[in-house]
Amino acid sequence: MLDSVEQVSQRLPVGVREEQVTRIRGEAERLFAKAVERGIHRQRTTGEKSNLLIQKEDPNRKPRPAELPGITGPCHGVGADVGASLTKLVFRSSDGSLRFDLLPSVDPDETARRISAAQPREIGLTGAGSTQVSGLLKLDTARFAEFEAWRQGTTALLSHQGFTPPVRDLVVSLGTGTSILLIEPGRATRVGGTALGGGTLLGLGAGLVGTADFDELMTLTARGDRRRVDLLVSDIDPDGVIPLPRDLTASAMAKLGMTAETPDPSDLAHAVIGLIGENVGLLAGALAALTGALRIVFAGSTLRRNPTLRNLLACATAARGREVIFPKDGEFAGAIGALELASKNDDA
Repeated sequence: MLDSVEQVSQRLPVGVREEQVTRIRGEAERLFAKAVERGIHRQRTTGEKSNLLIQKEDPNRKPRPAELPGITGPCHGVGADVGASLTKLVFRSSDGSLRFDLLPSVDPDETARRISAAQPREIGLTGAGSTQVSGLLKLDTARFAEFEAWRQGTTALLSHQGFTPPVRDLVVSLGTGTSILLIEPGRATRVGGTALGGGTLLGLGAGLVGTADFDELMTLTARGDRRRVDLLVSDIDPDGVIPLPRDLTASAMAKLGMTAETPDPSDLAHAVIGLIGENVGLLAGALAALTGALRIVFAGSTLRRNPTLRNLLACATAARGREVIFPKDGEFAGAIGALELASKNDDA
């Protein structure tokens, strides 16, 4: 459920002026108006280059096996983020190199098997399913709070990839749902969130498009055009009386109830991504303004091989002048953080 402005302001670790809380209710509309000007709905033509500096992701990347090619002998450490849909595993060799693995969370026995097979010296666990996995392992484990693991992991990822460590960053974790954290040195505070996320994508994909396969949905999205599904301001106000951008979404997927025509599955898939991206992006932009965050870091498994969602999020948030970052391997931030925390415990 979307957090109210009042709930967010009460949780902030710093004082927020009263007028900021009053103004924030209009922040989403202003953000969206600017985001539309940057082309949220517009389909990019063939050969046209994007002006958004979004890190490229290998579209052929697949989860790596637990045997970890290139790592011989026992693994130095394992970090696991056991979420509602996916389990993210990070294996660290004795030379410090990392290998990653993804598997469904519905099979905790397989997660325990892969961790045990690596013969790790230290194991850090986080996430909703970490208690169950810990009980299946016949090894010493350490479990950590999810938000602290994300703080540690995001800091490690950004530093390793050449970014400055977080000073006052908003970290948007797009998993099954979405949590938004304010990351500061030594502290992580949840300042908001929404029920929209990867679970929404797969659920609506199954119900509307006929598939819950992530890769198939991404293929459909790439050739879809949600303007044939979403109701725009230009649709309800063809004469331009309303002082709003013509390409603004008036109502997501509203055209489905206005015509007897069968929608194309690719347009539906694109519309689902639009529903998630616009709402998460606008919420993140508004919370960045409210909290005074300097950067917005998007991470989580929903962003894997999902350039359409990345572009939507970047458009909706960059309009406010914040630096937007999509760290490589961002879906493993929680697992990396759990591993980092386990290493600190081991050194203590």
